[in-house]
Order: sequence, then structure tokens, then C-alpha cells
Amino acid sequence: MAKTITVQQALDLIKDGDHIVSGMAASEGRVFFEHLHTIADRVTNISVDNCLPLSSYPYMLEERYANTFTVNSWFFSADLRKNFHHKNISFIPNQLHFAGQKRSQHLRSDVYVGNATMPDKHGFVSLSLSNVYEKHMIKQAKTVIIEINPNLPRTLGDLELHVNDIDYMIEVDYQAPVLPDSEPNDLDKKIGGYIADLINDGDTIQLGIGGIPNAVANALMDKKDLGVHTEMLTTGFMKLYQAGAITNKKKSLHPGKMVAAFALGTQALYDFIDDNPAVQLMDGNYVNDPCVIGQNDNQVSINTTIEIDLTGQCASESIGTMQFSGTGGQTDTATGAQRALNGRSFITLYSTANVKNKQTGERERISKIVPTLKPGAAVSLSRNDVDHVVTEYGVAYLRGTSVQTRVERLINIAHPDFRDELTAEAKKLGYIR
Repeated sequence: MAKTITVQQALDLIKDGDHIVSGMAASEGRVFFEHLHTIADRVTNISVDNCLPLSSYPYMLEERYANTFTVNSWFFSADLRKNFHHKNISFIPNQLHFAGQKRSQHLRSDVYVGNATMPDKHGFVSLSLSNVYEKHMIKQAKTVIIEINPNLPRTLGDLELHVNDIDYMIEVDYQAPVLPDSEPNDLDKKIGGYIADLINDGDTIQLGIGGIPNAVANALMDKKDLGVHTEMLTTGFMKLYQAGAITNKKKSLHPGKMVAAFALGTQALYDFIDDNPAVQLMDGNYVNDPCVIGQNDNQVSINTTIEIDLTGQCASESIGTMQFSGTGGQTDTATGAQRALNGRSFITLYSTANVKNKQTGERERISKIVPTLKPGAAVSLSRNDVDHVVTEYGVAYLRGTSVQTRVERLINIAHPDFRDELTAEAKKLGYIR
């Protein structure tokens, strides 16, 4: 504990030009970043890399600090989206399993700041809620600062870290951030039902975040011997395990274990994973590697998208040129699942969205299945890698299909009000006759 310092002493270590890397989501060093803006008057040219930050920090949100701090993110939060106009916020394109490695090949971090459990009697801490890129960044950072917190769950896997590998520790006492378990709406339930019908007993599943994945989890309660190999461990997985639907007995890789790269959910989830040998949080470079995912027989990947064109291109992270979120593990898990024996991948979306018309200011309903993506939209999942697409109107199976067949099948699951228009546009584009 001789390495224990105050947050002010930690801030005093930061010097001009430093590149700081934050732990992901619930693993960020909250106290350090809450106070980072206080050194803006003595430092210049500080860059911070983060991924789905969960707290609102002055250094990245207040325009007066934009000349001091540059923020680069692997996955945007709502705060980053709202403040993108400050011009000091930028996105790092990535596939999540390579995020840490590729970033450090471009720019080595001077300081890593994250959180962890208190050291045990052997001098080990657990990185607790994220093992996506943290171990890699800790290994190559010049200075490692860890906020040690008695309120974090001690998770198992390969995310243990000895105090000898930590330069400084800050004792903190905040609660882990929770993600409420959102209730699925009627559209979510329809989509979840379609997917559940295509999931078999003994399948290994990956789920994302939000109403549709929650609906899928709810629809799987009667399944048997499901397994888990997923980027994100959610409260839905805990409920399925407690209901007896998840046993992990049939997994071909890591049988008996739920494998994930990070966890984010309710306090009940954190209590469940605390010191639980059935849950393994392993390095994201391993968990999300498509070649590793493909070793799970009957792997099923379920993700969401914002917009899809008639050939199957998925824009899942941006709306036109506006960065909305991030690629995350969508490509990793979708392509990995299709490598697996009997593997399947699902991309889900509502058929329509209500958006504000820029000319009239009125809200109008638009189709999310479109002839072409919005100009500048990032293609998160290429049409070469799309398998099943699901809306509230059904399932379009696109694997191995021609453009003409894709167009026909996607129009069939579009909202009925837009099908004639989509057909006419497809003919103009030469996709169909």
C-alpha cells in the first residue's frame, strides 16, 4: 500500500503532451477523470482515449477545455455525441478485438487510468468489469494508475493484476455504474420471438445491449443447455442462467463457463458475477477474435443496426457522417458466428424510425431499410458478412444470396407502407427488373 496516493498527487503526475488511456465503460477511473479538468491551467496538448464513458466529465464536455484536452473514443456515449461540435472529440475506427493493439501501434500510452478491486492477501486485484483492452494497455503504458474500490465485484478469468505491475493506487469508494434492465416493447418482443424460434437447445449465444436483446433473452427462458460466449455480459444472461436455460454444458469451447470480455448491467448482475467461477471475463483480443468465436459449435450472434440498404450493407454506428456509437464487436461476432459449425448471425432493427424533418421541423416516419445508405454512413457490417436480418415483419435470410434475392427478401420485411417505394427505387438502381 506504499503505492497509494491521492487523486491530486495522481493529477500532479500528468505533464504536457501526455497520452492517457481510460478503462472501458464501468472500468474507467471515475475520480481521476472527474478532476482532470482542474489541471487545464498548467498543462497543454493532453489526449485521452476512452470507450463508452459512462460519466459526464468536464474535461470532455465543457468547451472551455477543448484547447487543452483532445478526446478520442472507440465507442461514443450520448455525451460524446452531444458535444462532438466542440471539435476536440474524434472517433477511432476499430474492430473491438483489435482496438487496443492497433491503437498502441499508432500511439503508445503514457498513462493508463482504470479501476479494480482491492488487493487480496496475495497482492492481486481484479480488473472487475472490463477486460477488453485494459490488460494490453496496462502492459505497455509508462505509468499505471488504478483506483482500487471495495464496491467492485471480484471477477475471474485472466484479468488479475499484481500490485507489482501497478505504479500508483488511489483508494476510492463509489458504486459501480449500473445499466437499468430496460423493458422490451411490443416491437422488441416480435423481433425477439422470431429469433428465439431459430435458436436451438444447446446453442451458444452472444447478445448486445438494448430492448431487442432483452426481448431475445426473455424469449429464451424455455430453452435448455444454452451456452454463452459474448462480448458483453448483461443482466439478461444472469436471468437465463438463474432460470436454468443457460448451463454451458454443451459448449465446445470453455464448457461449463460463461465467457465474456466485459460486464455492464444491474447491481444484481454484479452480485451474481462476484467471485463466480462460472463466469470468466477474458481478454477481448481473445474473446472477440472471429477465429476463436468460430470454435464454438452452434454459435449464435445477435446485434442491432441503425440502417440497412437493399443489398445488405449495415450502418450500425453512424447516421450519415454523424458518429452515433461505434462498431464495437458487431463484425467480430457476426463473422465469428458464421465460422462456427451450425453458426448463425442475426442483425435486427425496427422497420421504421420517427425523425425530425430538417426543412419543416416536424417529425416524420422513415424506412430503416433503404435503397442506399445516407451519404457518408459508415458500413459497420459489409453485405458480404450479413446472414439473417430481422424486423417486426419477419426474417430475411441473406447468406449466399444474389443482390436481386436480397432486395426482394429485405423489401418483404420492410414496413408495408414503404414496400412499393422501395421496389420502384430498386428498379431505378438496376437491382431488380
